[in-house]
Amino acid sequence: MKIAIAREVDGSEPRVAATPDTVKKFKSLGIDVAVEPGAGIKSGVLDADYEAAGAVVSADAVKDADIVIKVKRPDVSEVAKYRKGALVIAIMDPYGNEAALKALADAGVSAFAMELMPRITRAQVMDVLSSQANLAGYRAVVEAAEAFGRAFPMMMTAAGTVPAAKVFVMGVGVAGLQAIATARRLGAVVTATDVRPATKEQVESLGAKFLAVEDEEFKNAQTAGGYAKEMSKEYQAKQAALTAEHIKKQDIVITTALIPGRPAPKLVSADMVSSMKPGSVLVDLAVERGGNVEGVKSGEVVEVNGVKIVGFPNLAGKVAASASSLYARNLLSFIETLYDKAAKSLAVKWDDELVKATALTKDGAVIHPNFQPKA
Repeated sequence: MKIAIAREVDGSEPRVAATPDTVKKFKSLGIDVAVEPGAGIKSGVLDADYEAAGAVVSADAVKDADIVIKVKRPDVSEVAKYRKGALVIAIMDPYGNEAALKALADAGVSAFAMELMPRITRAQVMDVLSSQANLAGYRAVVEAAEAFGRAFPMMMTAAGTVPAAKVFVMGVGVAGLQAIATARRLGAVVTATDVRPATKEQVESLGAKFLAVEDEEFKNAQTAGGYAKEMSKEYQAKQAALTAEHIKKQDIVITTALIPGRPAPKLVSADMVSSMKPGSVLVDLAVERGGNVEGVKSGEVVEVNGVKIVGFPNLAGKVAASASSLYARNLLSFIETLYDKAAKSLAVKWDDELVKATALTKDGAVIHPNFQPKA
């Protein structure tokens, strides 16, 4: 059996789908590994490092591979090089991309979306959303600190006292929790908000204060899968009023709110941005889905009356070596469930809950129930 590590054709994507450590693990399982030249260079992994781990570096790496692993969904030109029937595993971004899924189906590959991995105990080690969001939350605080122009911790000096920065985190998922923890380590005074009541205890355990309208709707604002529900217009209005008053006093706001398959909810209006002090900073982690902050622009730092709105996409990619290392382990753990170690061959159990949750295409058709072509 052969696994191919594809080089990302998107020049803005620095991550890679395997590291020398995961290559060694694949080799120990009896799997041949081929790598496209330069696949890991932006993550600090040289071709020689892959070769030392036992991989073959070849421009024809994907040819005849049983499994092709990537970071981002392959485009039509990439898929054309893959063997019909090959498994293609990546972060597929399937929502709203029906044409791209059809192209994968038409190519005859079996495509798997790592971000659709169910949030169950046995899949925790495969949870790419968590591994990458953790780093994005950390990096969001680093970007905020760079743009802020002032110190984060309180400093008492002979020349006077520097007050601690006030940081407000909106959305307390994996990224939000890591943002809180990082801002606290840097000495900021941190508050946070989320529509899910279960997050209040998590926020307080990290030494931050929780802010929310805690009514009956708030108490039932979480799905069985642990995601945030979309709230009523009435609740959104009450929460917005509370948030607006709080944001006026903040130095830094970090927004992380995303609902799978939907545009990012607008949390910070233009009026809220205008109410902030000059020199304040907003970092929007949801910019790839339209953003939580009104006026955010992907890939840019927008300045409004002295307030900076940071809209860098793919913040996990800004710590590419760490992100690649975690993503590679997510992939390794998933692939081990698709492989028969005794027979040293592919053994995909199509009725396994992990496979059913992540498989998008098979045998020339889109098979995932959430992405069936509309009649």
